[in-house]
Amino acid sequence: MDSPIQVQSEVGKLRRVLLHRPGQELENLMPQYLSRQLFEDIPYLTHAREEHDEFTATLRSCGVEVFYLLDLVEEAISNTGTQEQFVDDFIAEIGLSARGVENAVRNYLIDMSVAEMLCAMSRGIRKSDLGRREQKHLVDYIDDAYPFFVDPMPNLYFTRDPFFMVGGGVCISSMANPVRARETLFGQYLFKNHPVYRNTPILHERSDPFSIEGGDVLVLSKEIIAIGISQRTDPHAVEALADRLICEETGIRRVLAIDIPKIRSYMHLDTVMTMVDVDKFTIHPSILPTLKLFSLTKRNGKLAIEPEKHKFENVLAEALHQEKVTLIHCGGGSAIDAAREQWNDGTNTLAVAPGEVIAFSRNYVTNRILRDHGITVHEIPSAELSRGRGGPRCMSMPLWRE
Repeated sequence: MDSPIQVQSEVGKLRRVLLHRPGQELENLMPQYLSRQLFEDIPYLTHAREEHDEFTATLRSCGVEVFYLLDLVEEAISNTGTQEQFVDDFIAEIGLSARGVENAVRNYLIDMSVAEMLCAMSRGIRKSDLGRREQKHLVDYIDDAYPFFVDPMPNLYFTRDPFFMVGGGVCISSMANPVRARETLFGQYLFKNHPVYRNTPILHERSDPFSIEGGDVLVLSKEIIAIGISQRTDPHAVEALADRLICEETGIRRVLAIDIPKIRSYMHLDTVMTMVDVDKFTIHPSILPTLKLFSLTKRNGKLAIEPEKHKFENVLAEALHQEKVTLIHCGGGSAIDAAREQWNDGTNTLAVAPGEVIAFSRNYVTNRILRDHGITVHEIPSAELSRGRGGPRCMSMPLWRE
C-alpha cells in the first residue's frame, strides 16, 4: 500500500505540513524552572499565537496544506477508541504512580473529551487543577513548592523533533531530554491509529536506547540523508538508523554523519545549516573549522564507516550530483552578526520550493544575503516564537513534498 507521506528532499515543492499552534503550555512556564523545560525565556502567548498564525498564513499562501498535530492525534484516538489506553501510557511515561496521584490524574483526564484531554496534557496539570487532596502519603504532608503534577510541554510547537519523515516512512524519535519524551507518544498514536496515517512505515521506534531528534536529520535527496551528531543525537543512534535505512526498500544508499559542537546554541544540525535550493545551503560560518564528516554506506550487506577527507562543500556537491554547492554564511562576514542571527535561528529556514524559503524577519542581514544569492525569502515576525530557540524549520514537519 502506498505511504500517505512522501519526503525525499529538503527543497522540493512543499504540499502538506504538520504544525502545532502554541497553547497554554507557554503560560505554564516559570522563571525558576526554565532550564528544566529547555527554555531561556517566556514567550507572550498572545503574540506568539499571532506570529504562528502568520507563519500558517504564509505557508498557505505558498500553496501548502496545513495540518495541526493535536487535531490529527484526536482523530487517531477517536477513530480507534483508545483514549483510556493513551491516558495509561501517558501516566506511565511520567511515573505518576510513585507520587501517589496516578488515579487522581487519570480520572481528571478520562472525564474530558479527547480534544480537551490532549490540551490538558500539553499545558500540564497544576496541583490546583485537582483541588484539595486528602493527606494519605508522607509526600502529601511535605510542603512541595513545585506547582505541577504533570509538567507542561512548551516545546510542542517544534514539530520537527519528536518524529521525522524519510522517504515514505516515519521515524519516531528517541528524545534526549525526558521533558520532551511525551511528545513522541503523540506521534506513536498518530502513526499507528490515524485512519490516513496508520499505514505509514515506521523506520525507528521511540524505545530505542540512544537519542535521535528530527532537527538533526536533513533529507538531502532520494539517496542521501545527512544526520547531525549533536547535543541531542547520539552517534550510536546515527549508526543504528543508517544500518536500517540503507537498503533497497528505501532507496537510500548513503548517510552523511556530521559531527557538530555539543553546545546549547548548536543543539541540532538544522540550527547551524539548512538547505535553501538544490545547490545552496545557509550555514553558520563558525562551525566550518570544527566539522567532522563521516560517510556511512553498505558493503556486502554490512555497514561501512569512512571519515570524509574532502572539503565539506565538495562532499555535499558530490552527494547531490552538482558541480558545486554554495554555502551562504549566516550574518555574512561579520562575526557579531553571524553569532546574533544564528542564536535567533538565521540558519533555520524552511524551504517551500527550490530557492524559496520562510525565515524570521529579525535576521535581516542573513535574509538580505539570501536574496543576493537569488533566494526568495518570505519573512515572518518572531519576537515571541524565537524565545523557544527554534526557527521555521524547527516549527514544521513536512508530510509531503513533490
